[in-house]
Amino acid sequence: MVERALKDLKVTNQLVRAADGKEALEYLRNEDNERPCIILLDSSILRMNGIEFLRIIKADEVLKKIPVVALTTSKNEEDVVQAFELSVAGYIIKVAEYKKFEEIFRTIDLYWTLSELPNGS
Repeated sequence: MVERALKDLKVTNQLVRAADGKEALEYLRNEDNERPCIILLDSSILRMNGIEFLRIIKADEVLKKIPVVALTTSKNEEDVVQAFELSVAGYIIKVAEYKKFEEIFRTIDLYWTLSELPNGS
């Protein structure tokens, strides 16, 4: 649904998908790859959970500068608190209805299009 929403919204940024957290870390740590302007983190990624992934990237001097928006099905308050303690830029509950899902991505795109980031981010 993410790919469809971004296509429908005509977002031109390249979408790089990782099958699991370890693959995402390998991609992010490879200096030959372009750094993403934002990470959309599915909290139920395989081989590690979203909080583990956040801990790892927020401990890395280079990767910690990349904004992360958590997309999750969890409404657990502890998960929300942990994510924000690890400097997540947003915590969004996934919805099943496509139009609402598209609106979430419209909002994310608008916010990050308007937001100023420091050089080198």
